[in-house]
Amino acid sequence: MQKQNAKELLEKYTAGLCSDEEKAMVENWYLTLPDNGSYPDADQIERSKKEVWDLLQVERDNLQPTQEHKFHYSRWIGVAAALLVVLGISFYFYSFNSPLAFHEKKLAVHDIAPGGNRATLILANGKKILLDSASNGLIAQESGIVISKTADGQLLYTVSSAESINPLAFNTIVTPKGGQYQVALPDGTKVWLNASSDLKFPAAFGTRGRRVELSGEAYFEVAKNALRPFKVITDKQEVEVLGTHFNINSYADEGNTKTTLLQGSVKVSSPAFQLTKILRPGQQSVVSSQTIEVKTVDIDEVMGWKNGLFIFNNENLESIMRKVSRWYNVTVEYQDESVKSDAFGGSVSRFGNVSEILRMLEITGNVRFKITPEKIIAMKPL
Repeated sequence: MQKQNAKELLEKYTAGLCSDEEKAMVENWYLTLPDNGSYPDADQIERSKKEVWDLLQVERDNLQPTQEHKFHYSRWIGVAAALLVVLGISFYFYSFNSPLAFHEKKLAVHDIAPGGNRATLILANGKKILLDSASNGLIAQESGIVISKTADGQLLYTVSSAESINPLAFNTIVTPKGGQYQVALPDGTKVWLNASSDLKFPAAFGTRGRRVELSGEAYFEVAKNALRPFKVITDKQEVEVLGTHFNINSYADEGNTKTTLLQGSVKVSSPAFQLTKILRPGQQSVVSSQTIEVKTVDIDEVMGWKNGLFIFNNENLESIMRKVSRWYNVTVEYQDESVKSDAFGGSVSRFGNVSEILRMLEITGNVRFKITPEKIIAMKPL
């Protein structure tokens, strides 16, 4: 891998001419660059090249004759090329003390750590319990319900005395900016709350139905019960299921409410204009101020937040930075409003510092960031 090849690949990336595989190679390299230490020289690159192709030959030779048609050269060529790109670009940039590496170090001066399992439980009597600092085990008992915190950071509700249950007792779990939490409701339904979200639910569900209220974003795995429908109410819609897996995004600053179905079936209704849609797995409803649109979406992208990832697919910078703002509990300021509409694609862990996301966006050459103790500033590139 010659340094000139690496330079050409980066130029293709900046110009938007890379294939999906080439984009993945560049982004993987950029996100895994070390901050210091030694970098590969020409001999190391050549040795790595030989190792990759030796592995390729071993894989090929180990196949039985009847399996030869299953051997995918393109997959292994991609692996080889990815490694060579990583080594080659590292050699190119760090051999010449690049401005990109220098800016990366400046970007991390005021870096911001990611969010984590943080939430507050508000009981029916008004008592507030900070869950991230609460000890594991029993947290509270009320209205025939035992509330406990598990070792893996989950809030668990169990019925201790059906006779003592108060059907009018409601609890609320609130995640702040930079927080997320998981709760198991009394009926066995599991809910994962994203940052800056509220879930209001009864301490115990009654015999006629199951109803919760949501603001923000949550993923639900609803316990099946054909006799007691499960309803999720937001400010723009009502979702009804008998037992299924789905995600709702109802942040006030997003403008519309999105419900995405992973399995089963859900009914999405809008009281405002009396419309109802039935979703199939892989579909998403978008409730706006006028209608309900249904479309097929990438489930991995929608569920990235729950799986510990930011996944962007031709998403504009303003939308991306709203997610960054909620998860890193930081204000975003735009020095130039025009950068808000620039579209980006890629994926990165939610559990790295914010600089890892920002440098992935910066590599496109369309935006530049500055991190201060108070905010992130988005700017046009120099």
